[in-house]
Amino acid sequence: MWSFWALPMNALDATLEIVTSSTKLPFIVVEHVVDDSEYGQKILTHLVGDLKVSNHFQVEKGENVKDKDLDFQVYKDKKVDLVARVSASKKNGTIVGYLALYDVHSGKKVLEKEYTQPTLKHYPFVAHEMCIGINAYVQAPSIDWMRELVVLSKYTTSGSSVIVLADYTLSFEQDIIQGGLNIFPKWGNKEKSIIYFTRYIDNKPTILRYQISTNTAEVLLQSDGMAVVSDVSNDGQKLLLTLTPTKSAADVYLYEVPTKNLKRLTTFSGIDVGGKFINNEKDVAFVSDRLGYPNVFATNLDGGNVEQLVFHGRNNSAVASYDKYIVYASRESNNEFGLNTFNLYLIATNSDFIRRLTEKGSNQMPTFSKDGKNIMYIKNTQTQSALGIIRLDYNSSYFFPLPQAKIQSYDW
Repeated sequence: MWSFWALPMNALDATLEIVTSSTKLPFIVVEHVVDDSEYGQKILTHLVGDLKVSNHFQVEKGENVKDKDLDFQVYKDKKVDLVARVSASKKNGTIVGYLALYDVHSGKKVLEKEYTQPTLKHYPFVAHEMCIGINAYVQAPSIDWMRELVVLSKYTTSGSSVIVLADYTLSFEQDIIQGGLNIFPKWGNKEKSIIYFTRYIDNKPTILRYQISTNTAEVLLQSDGMAVVSDVSNDGQKLLLTLTPTKSAADVYLYEVPTKNLKRLTTFSGIDVGGKFINNEKDVAFVSDRLGYPNVFATNLDGGNVEQLVFHGRNNSAVASYDKYIVYASRESNNEFGLNTFNLYLIATNSDFIRRLTEKGSNQMPTFSKDGKNIMYIKNTQTQSALGIIRLDYNSSYFFPLPQAKIQSYDW
């Protein structure tokens, strides 16, 4: 009934053209089955938002209804394709969401499922899972990224920050690491059970490895001026670090987790930071000022020759990677007293083509989703930060603010 197609990013080097098309987007109405829980309406609101973000549906928020059979003809007359009815209940501190999905054309209930989350404040994930299930029914491209946790550091007071787990809309937040200045969190494995982060200990930046399940942290290593985990290999066995040893400028290092072996990859007298694995983890992209201004370069894991990757702009930073694809932030203003303009650009290492992703504002710290189809980034204002999501195949963007707080850094 519905036809979706998306040319894979590696099928052409138009890094980057908008390659998704749909002959007909299904029209879905989402209704709330009246219940005794205030969470039913909250889940409905989030589900409507998720369906819109997916770019796979025409979405309408329906009325409160009683749990009874549908009059399919009423919906047919309105050209509706699908009807989703949701409700929720609280059970021993958990939240349970109920979804019934009806296909108007077949006149049948095609999906009925319960979704349970461990605490009431996890209710946004009920909506995310419902959306993933509805999306799968129409066989649209995967949106499994919606269920992924975000880890972020946000400032609380001067010289203090907390590391938080969140969903992509920032509707769910859970503080996990507090006390002092806790910055630069980075997921340590695919399972998202380990977090690397930086904390000042004895006035030295120190990288710690935090185990979520046991709420324990162990020291990895220290450095004098800078100590940050900038990337983690897919198997979690290798880390790219930015370190500033005594009487040395910042350089990129490779750290092997099982052996604790540390290898210096760059040796420039200036600043080399923010290493990211590229080209199936054979090479490393990083930011350097070796041209007299920040720009993006690459080297291999043997620390061999360095080559320039980006030839656009004269102040390029905050690089992120997905295989051969690189997104970076480029400063495009020089405001001494206010926020500068930073825009995001997408390139491929085997192409000269550049795709501009943002047009205005302060857009920084881009990160790819696991499937490479989306980019998350921070949009800053004078008083707060927002997480932005760019749906690459659809050329659409969405913003989720963190009221009255500034995000220091994050990982997805």
